[in-house]
This record gives sequence, C-alpha cells and structure tokens, in this order.
Amino acid sequence: DVQVVESGGGSVQAGQSLRLSCETSGFYFPDYAIGWVRQVPGREREAVSCIDEAGEYTWYRESVKGRFTASRDSAKKTGYLQMDRLKSEDTDLYICAAGRTCRRLTIVGQQGTQVTVSS
Repeated sequence: DVQVVESGGGSVQAGQSLRLSCETSGFYFPDYAIGWVRQVPGREREAVSCIDEAGEYTWYRESVKGRFTASRDSAKKTGYLQMDRLKSEDTDLYICAAGRTCRRLTIVGQQGTQVTVSS
C-alpha cells in the first residue's frame, strides 16, 4: 500500500523559511515525480511544484518561483520543498503528490501539512 507522511509545516512570520518533507513507501520512488499541491479554502487545489523522477527537471507555479526549491532523496524515498521568503499568501494546507511525470500528478498524501505565514 502507498503510504505517505508529510511534515515540516508550521506557523512562521513572513520572510522566514520552512522545509516540507514527503516520506513515501509502497511504490518504487525512483520511477515517480514528486510534487506538492495546496488546498486553497473554497477553491480547487492548485499545484505548487514538481520535481521529476530523475531530479533533473523542476516546475513551480509562478507565484513561488525564486522562493521555493524542490528536491528529492531516493535513498530516503523522500521529496522535499524548501520554502524561503514566505508570504502570507503562501498560507495553506500542502499535500504531497506523485506521478509518472509532472503532468500526471496524483494526490498521495492524506493529511497534508499546514503552513501558516503571518505578516
């Protein structure tokens, strides 16, 4: 069974940093791209970032480019999202996703990790 543990969220001041982790099991991690989506209250989920299975290609939504950095560690079967210079509009529930490519991400996290940024 696919299992995912998301962690790293918290409450910070604007301008500070957080590092999200998506620890996985139950699938062959090196074959899958890892991404993050965020649940905007009252709106559809939106993709935030993705790193491909080889760790060579990354994608970010425009609003986080230059501030967020995706990475992965295949030995630990874990994907990461380094979030720097956080803004209040980054406040959201962040959920881990995986897929064969960054265009085919599927939500795999069940609980997500809450990021709250106060200005």
